[in-house]
Amino acid sequence: MSTLGMNADDYFIECKIDPGQQADASSKPDLRDPRGINSHLKVDFSDVLAEPASFHSFDKVWTWSDILFESSKLWCYRIISLLCAVPVSLLTGFLFAFLGCLHIWCVMPCSQFCTICMPPIRTLWTSILDILLAPLCSSIGRCCGSIYLTVSRK
Repeated sequence: MSTLGMNADDYFIECKIDPGQQADASSKPDLRDPRGINSHLKVDFSDVLAEPASFHSFDKVWTWSDILFESSKLWCYRIISLLCAVPVSLLTGFLFAFLGCLHIWCVMPCSQFCTICMPPIRTLWTSILDILLAPLCSSIGRCCGSIYLTVSRK
């Protein structure tokens, strides 16, 4: 970068706040991703484009490319989110409301019903297995218990 051209910080605006003045609520950062679930989407100009030391474009071209990249990324996102955010929010709101209602009014009552009904069903199932399956398995075990296998190498 040359000293005659625009430095990277020349297009940023510096706003000074008087130390005695209270900052209003609008100056606080707007945390839209407080848990950082989309931290992998932070893409800057330098993450996408970089010029090695042996190749340099004009300083103005590099600076304006940076400005255009950031501006187009911001405005394209804003326009696409304007078109998509409302329908997607509406659909996901309905989906989570439906899933919540289904869980509260169907899944949990069925789960509690099964928890209450299982001890008698378990007792009945154990009795059926003891009456029908246990004698069969015992008889097959006694029949096959007298079989001996001899392995020999020839």
